[in-house]
Amino acid sequence: MQLEDIAKNVNHLREYFATGKTRSIDWRIAQLQQIKKMTVEQEGRIKDALVKDLNKCELEAWSAEVGYINSEIDHALKGLRKWMQPRKVSTPMVAQPGKSYIQPQPLGTVLVIGAWNYPYQLVMAPVIAAVAAGNCVVLKPSELAAHTSALIAELVPQYLDKDAFAVVEGGVEESTELLKQHFDHILYTGGEAVGKIVMRAAAEYLTPVTLELGGKSPCIVDSTANLEVTVSRIAWCKWMNAGQTCVAPDYVVVEKSFVDTFVAAMKAKIQQFYGGDNAASSADYARIINHRHWQRILGYLEGQNVVYGGEHNEESLFIAPTLVMDPDLNSPLMQQEIFGPVLPIITVDKITDAIPMINARPKPLAMYIFTKDQRLEDQILNETTAGNVCINDGMMFMANKELPFGGVGTSGMGSYSGKAGFETFSHMKSVMKRSFMMDVDLRYPPYTDSKLKWLKRLS
Repeated sequence: MQLEDIAKNVNHLREYFATGKTRSIDWRIAQLQQIKKMTVEQEGRIKDALVKDLNKCELEAWSAEVGYINSEIDHALKGLRKWMQPRKVSTPMVAQPGKSYIQPQPLGTVLVIGAWNYPYQLVMAPVIAAVAAGNCVVLKPSELAAHTSALIAELVPQYLDKDAFAVVEGGVEESTELLKQHFDHILYTGGEAVGKIVMRAAAEYLTPVTLELGGKSPCIVDSTANLEVTVSRIAWCKWMNAGQTCVAPDYVVVEKSFVDTFVAAMKAKIQQFYGGDNAASSADYARIINHRHWQRILGYLEGQNVVYGGEHNEESLFIAPTLVMDPDLNSPLMQQEIFGPVLPIITVDKITDAIPMINARPKPLAMYIFTKDQRLEDQILNETTAGNVCINDGMMFMANKELPFGGVGTSGMGSYSGKAGFETFSHMKSVMKRSFMMDVDLRYPPYTDSKLKWLKRLS
């Protein structure tokens, strides 16, 4: 789509929504089935694009992109009829006889701005929610994942209703032009700086936004945890996609008395997963998205105590799984979201010292707690805040479609996935219906002390 065509296409989608066609359950089901068909039939091409963009291995491409989308669609198709039903609520005595309910209603035309780290999933998952809710959708894939973006732009018109969907490729110019348009909701996945730009643009039309922004997600490891399972799960979710995951553990907190044991186990696990040459020849290890991000991540290592890894190759955009011991908490490594394969390890005298350290920082998108101590688990849960929490595992909450996914504070606002996504892209309209019978005049003038007395009793 050309820059000058953006406004015309958005207006066409708004006009199409006004026809009411997208409101029917048949249309919604048909479009969800078509997304599933597109994902299944084009699985090979999607995986090829992910290899070209990120060197993403087949298993990660399936589990975190293709398989994830298929699962999201299946869940939506299973729950859609129930989600669309009016939701009955009680009616107070003062409003009897009558009934009250909440009616989900599509918002209209929505904009989904995806991210480059999971370039198929992070565009199509919100689209599934928006379609389930009965909206028209403009998709903006990330230009940094150029091959996946081009594939989405090619496939969407082939499989989905051309009047209800539009794909806009491009960079800053195209995004800026998109944000000038009137949408009924905007969902953006990415960084905090651009999130602020999106929110400022949305304010022009008082457009509601959902922002998924990431942050520095802490991982607390107590010495009571099963060490072998713990390091396996941390290593898996930290170095999946070479650390370019918004909910990857950003740093680990352990007690000083336990750190040597933990580091030795983590080194052994990295070697087991990716080979003794620090993953350079591993077919299961991704690459950094581009040179700018490669240089940014390496910059975080300047002056740090690297205790494992650190190897890198600019030509192949490779950075090895890397462990850094006790970085300065004011260093760029600990002030910015790493979004790469570097894992700082922070030592504390006692594990509860992690709580004030976490609370002194912006609220994270995710937090991980590894412990067998129930009291410690409860204390951390009660005294800290995070968008999502996983206890004794890493990012597995993403596999449960019944759990809303979203941030808090600077890590984002709003949520989606499953029913939560349907509600994000719906207006939950309050409706009360009353009978013409029994029209008691207590509320009508002229007011009397007796009327006030009865209204108080009925309220």
